[in-house]
Amino acid sequence: MLTSLNDLARLLPRADVDVPDPPPEPPPGLDQKMETLLAWGKWGVLICGVAGLFICAGQMAIGRKNRSTFAADGATGIPWVLGGLSLAATAAPIVGVFFE
Repeated sequence: MLTSLNDLARLLPRADVDVPDPPPEPPPGLDQKMETLLAWGKWGVLICGVAGLFICAGQMAIGRKNRSTFAADGATGIPWVLGGLSLAATAAPIVGVFFE
């Protein structure tokens, strides 16, 4: 229990304390397995992106006549698919910025 202002002052952060900041390092034996898992994830996102573009194209082709809402849904899906693919392609560099 805090009984005085001196007790409270001891709890405040001090500027003269060095906080350790080691670089990221994989656990022994896990680095290759994680690279494989990330490679599989990137491959899965690529397949989903191609499938997403095919689905958008199909919606636009089917909705060409008398189903304009269906075609519009396909057209509005394209930026979302491209955005997801762009994020997946730049994920590692984006995260790398925070660890430099």
